[in-house]
Order: sequence, then C-alpha cells, then structure tokens
Amino acid sequence: MAYNLQSGGKLRPVDLARGHGLSTQAVRNYEEAGILPAADRTAHGYRTYTPLHARALDAFLALLPGHGHRTATSVMRAVNEGATAEAFRLIDESHAQLLDDRRTLEAVEGALRDLGRPGPGATAATATATSTASAAVTVTSASAGRFVGPLARELGIRPATLRKWERAGLVCPSRDPLTGYRVYGEADVRDAKLAHQLRRGGYPLARIAPVIEQVRSAGGLEPLEATLRDWRDRLSARGRSLLAGAAELEAYLRAREGRA
Repeated sequence: MAYNLQSGGKLRPVDLARGHGLSTQAVRNYEEAGILPAADRTAHGYRTYTPLHARALDAFLALLPGHGHRTATSVMRAVNEGATAEAFRLIDESHAQLLDDRRTLEAVEGALRDLGRPGPGATAATATATSTASAAVTVTSASAGRFVGPLARELGIRPATLRKWERAGLVCPSRDPLTGYRVYGEADVRDAKLAHQLRRGGYPLARIAPVIEQVRSAGGLEPLEATLRDWRDRLSARGRSLLAGAAELEAYLRAREGRA
C-alpha cells in the first residue's frame, strides 16, 4: 500500500481501518498494545493518525504470518520504543526456530530413508521392508510382540537404552499380563527404529520426542508422507512470510528515520 509520507496528511481511525480491512476497534487495540505509535488527539479528544501509522500497521500485518501474534507485537512495540536491537533479536529467534524446524524435517526424512536398512544386529528375516514406490516404511508382522532383549539385539543397542527411551516417551510398550515383561508391538518397533535412526544422526531425545509424536498422530509412517509434504510446504511459506515481514518492517524503519 503506497502512502505519501511527506504529505503529513491526517487519517481518522476509520480511514486506517478500512485501508487494512480492520475494524476501528482493532486499530485502537493495536495502538494501546504499542503496535502503533501513540496517536495525536484533536481538541475534542478524537484520535488522528498519519501515513506513518499506516506504515506501522502494514509492518505488523506482514510480520504476523511468519512470526505469530505475540512475537510480531513484541517486535513492533520494541521498534516504537526505540529498542531496535531487541526487535532484531526477536526476529533472529524466529529465523533460528525456522532453521531448527528445517533440520528436524531433514532428520525425519533421512530417518525414513534409512529405516529400511537392517541395523547392526538385524537379520534378513526381521529387516524392515522398504517400498520402491515411496519412502514410506512399514514394519512386518514378524516385528509384532517382541520383548526388550530381541528388539535391542536387532537394533544393536542395550536393553537399558530402550528403557531410557521409554522414560523419555519415545516408545510405549505394553506389559505381558503373565510375566510383566515389556512387549513391543508393531507401532512400538516402528517408533524404536525411527528413534534409533535419529539418535544415530546425533539428535537428542528432546528433539526426537516431537517427531515420534508426529508419526503417531499421523497413524504411522505411510500417512506421514503426506504430513511431511505439507510440513515442507508450510516451512517454505513461513520462510517467505519472514521475508515479506522483513521488507515491510524495513520500510517502516526508514519512514521513522525520515520523519525523525
């Protein structure tokens, strides 16, 4: 949206609201939250805004998709208070989070590719089958109902490691009603193999847990393929939103400097 920042024109709340598809109450709320600079007042107490306020609103609305409401609000408040270093720090945090999310996605995709490869202790009879039609991996029926020892040997890890993963929520085995031993069903074996691949990639348990939860909520690895595609698309959209927000914020910062 183009504005003549040198005109010094006055805008009513309704003008600012209509120009951005908002209600006048939303504009007032944004001012009270520090998203917009404080408005001037007429002799009768009515708010009057300027093209600079319109720039501020442009910046805030552009920041929203990439940063979320809380961060976008904090960024604008920091800028309006003259604390630009704090605003840049908040923006850096959003970019760092996006990079972390990208790395997590890459780890999941890599783990899915590697899941079909037999582990150090695996045999051909217990290896995971990999489909050539997709990266989806399914666990064979022979994998169901295993005890901790055989599963640990297949993965080439110690039983204590599986118990540690259970405490971290990565696997959720049931208990044999007669012996009380842990029993790893098909989904548990899948989760253990995915956790094993991610651990081999150097990922800590705290980062693996949300990935395992993604698999569970998707209903398995095969349905997760669609989730991963959507995940990639959303990360790309978020990255572009961060760029768009940065451009509008830079325009607002230049407008503030020009006015000063």
